[in-house]
Amino acid sequence: MKKIFYILLALSIISWKKEKPVNYIVLSGKIENKIADYIIISSSNYDTKDTIKVSADGSYSDTLRIDSGYHLISHGKVFMRAYFEAGTPLSINFDSKNLRESLSFSGKGAITNNYLLKKAKTEQELIGDRNAYSALDEAAFKAKATQIKKALIQLVDSTPNLSTNYKEQEKRNINYEYISKLLGYEKSYAYASKNPDFVVSNGFLPDLSKFDYNNGKDYLFSASYKRIVKSYYKNKAATDLKLKDSKEDIAYLKTISQISDETIKNSLLYDEARQGINYTTDLEAFYAIFNNASTNQNEKSKITESYNILKTTTKGKPSPKFVDYENNAGGKTSLDDLKGKYIYIDVWATWCGPCRKEIPFLKEVEKAYHGKNIEFVSISIDKQTDHAKWKKMIVDQALGGIQLLADKDWASQFVQDYLIQGIPHFILLDPNGNIVTPNAPRPSEKELITLFDSLKI
Repeated sequence: MKKIFYILLALSIISWKKEKPVNYIVLSGKIENKIADYIIISSSNYDTKDTIKVSADGSYSDTLRIDSGYHLISHGKVFMRAYFEAGTPLSINFDSKNLRESLSFSGKGAITNNYLLKKAKTEQELIGDRNAYSALDEAAFKAKATQIKKALIQLVDSTPNLSTNYKEQEKRNINYEYISKLLGYEKSYAYASKNPDFVVSNGFLPDLSKFDYNNGKDYLFSASYKRIVKSYYKNKAATDLKLKDSKEDIAYLKTISQISDETIKNSLLYDEARQGINYTTDLEAFYAIFNNASTNQNEKSKITESYNILKTTTKGKPSPKFVDYENNAGGKTSLDDLKGKYIYIDVWATWCGPCRKEIPFLKEVEKAYHGKNIEFVSISIDKQTDHAKWKKMIVDQALGGIQLLADKDWASQFVQDYLIQGIPHFILLDPNGNIVTPNAPRPSEKELITLFDSLKI
């Protein structure tokens, strides 16, 4: 009996030793002129978030279970990026009214973050005026990019107490940043020089024929490496799209599902699916490709949750309803009140720039289809505290159609039922209240008129 006990004890010790260690960081600091009662710590893809309470005097402290790497920190409208290393305490202090001049780090984790501050300052000084930098000719731009690369390599080499592992990764990252600058030059120069047809000359772009697109470690560490990899697979999918009869998002999912590195494959799949599943025109195919390719169970669970909501709002299904939304013209309006005509719904808000850009186009479409078998309904998701601002914009912009205010802004059931995550968002319903498309074209897109004409509205 004793022998069995000791065997079980030994097995439990072996099992405990093999268990993956949990990563923790003690994060603290003080905020001058605090503008909220908390700060939010997000992973680089915004998927994992922790909230830390900020005391009345602006101080905060907490122990977080978190992976080593770059994280995003937000406090009201103040945003910054910091590097966290598991087991290494870090203190971040700043004045919310003057982040750039006041941001400081202390604690053992300050070594890397102070290097990053110096790196940003060094690069900015070398770049100078960004518009002038973007407008440099090819030779001058490449020379400047090379100068920046060399200066940053020298900086990381001369910074004391950086870990050997971090230095190695950062040197590769600096090279990826250099490559990324060259890859982005064509677009930035075309914009800066007001020459939209500009194309870089042969030999300008770096030779990436032997580039490793399957380095999961660098993918997690370097934002530039991630951009390079994502661009590569986007271009590959576009090439495949020309060879096969497929939709753009489906072609991209199929392409990235073949990636051998699971870290990169799962990340790109999830990046695409988080928003893309809301806008795909082939929900079943989109979900099947994602679900079959991803090996991350947590991410699969989240996308499955979205899929289960969205499959209730596909073409031909009865539309989710809104009930008793405030009507700017007076009284309350429900979706059932509007049956008998096609309904083109614009979900928007007064603070949304892209929404405001659609207003002139929406007015033109409303005018063209005035008196026809269609109602134009605009549902604002402004907060109730912005009620006066909503009313004022309707008057100032002479907005037509039926102007409604949702009852609980983003949390309104109608918005949740359609899983709307970005605005403006347009929906088209038929006279029976069934869904024609949950993602209708915008008023500024010619496809909207094509759709209307196909329905003989």
